[in-house]
This record gives sequence, C-alpha cells and structure tokens, in this order.
Amino acid sequence: MDRDIEAEKQMAAEAAVSWARPGMSVGLGTGTTVEYLLPALARHAEGLRCVSTSPRTEELARGLGISVESFSGPAGVAHLDLAIDGADQVDPQGWLVKGGGAAHTREKRVAASADVFIVIVSSNKIVNRLTAPIPLELLDYGLAATLRDLREIGDVQVRDAPRSPDGGVIADYLGPVDDPQDLSLRLAALPGVVEHGLFPPSMVTTVLIGRGDFVEQRDVARRP
Repeated sequence: MDRDIEAEKQMAAEAAVSWARPGMSVGLGTGTTVEYLLPALARHAEGLRCVSTSPRTEELARGLGISVESFSGPAGVAHLDLAIDGADQVDPQGWLVKGGGAAHTREKRVAASADVFIVIVSSNKIVNRLTAPIPLELLDYGLAATLRDLREIGDVQVRDAPRSPDGGVIADYLGPVDDPQDLSLRLAALPGVVEHGLFPPSMVTTVLIGRGDFVEQRDVARRP
C-alpha cells in the first residue's frame, strides 16, 4: 500500500509540471510529494525563476539545476505566476490542512503570492471533513500566554520538533474542526499566533489527486 501511495504522489507531482512555462516565477512547496515534483520540473521546464518554502526544498532544487531566488527582504521576488505544493488533508470544498513539515507560514505566503496554486496529493489525503491536528506557528515571546488563550478554543500541544525555518515555535491545535472558516478566523485573531495550517478554498486553483493509475483534476477556485 505504501508503494501505491508513493506512486500516486509521483503521478500527481509530474502532472503539475504541465502548468509551468519557461520564464515563469514558481513557488516550490515542502514535503515528500514536492520531492517527486522537482526532478520532473528540472527535466521539462527551462528558464524558471523559483522560490522555496524550506531549506530542504531549496537544497534539492539547486542540486537538480533549478534556479532558486530569494523570497526574503524588500528586494526579493514579489509576485509568483505559479505555486505547487502538497497538503496533509483536502476536504470536498477545497479547504486544506498543511504544516506537517512545519513550513506552513512560508507555504501560505507563497501560495497567496501566486496567480495559480496547484495542490498535489495522493488519494489518502482526501477527507470528508477536516480533523485535528491543525499545525500552528507561534511566537516564542509570550508563548505561555498565547497557549493559555489558544486553550480557550481547544486543546493545543507544543510539538516536540525543531523550530520553523523562521524561528517560530511549532504546535498543534487538537480540538474540534466543526467549521474551518470560523476556526481559521479565531486562530488568526489571537496575538502570538504567527500562522495556522488552514488554507481556504479561495487560495486554491486546482487539486491534482493521484488515484491508482490515473490523476484526478479537481478545480476549486481561481483568483482574478
């Protein structure tokens, strides 16, 4: 079964390459599915200007000869034509949960900067409704107070994991996810929460799902 899932990841990742055109600026996500994307991108898309959401993705991309530019500081890339990334969960409306790899703050910034955001997943990532854990990135400053406030919404645990690429503390919301929109707003409103791992359908253009021996394309939304 694990081999089947890995094959589905690879199919979805390779299908996403058709959205990339020479000269495009492309945001590269983080995770095992994106690692299947990079060799295909290196083979079939020349002249790309890429930004990376994690040091690992940047290292792998550069090793394959993909040009990676800075997304940091006022002189960094400001606009992306395309972003491609995986997801931990995808619900029927197109809500995503991301952040299992602790890079969701960067991933959301990259996705929001792109005209088109393609999500690549295996079939086991498709769910009827989102469930915990919902990854969080938190400021270390005032962390105890932030955790106290978060626990008024639901159970939260600090993850036994390295800090985010930008130094944030990684935690997981473990409470109910009855209404993703409401929970998204409540988490985002709390001072000390740098970012949460709920991505709205309005951010997603298309989900590519590896299913057995084919790729299902699920169009969600397209920003103007």
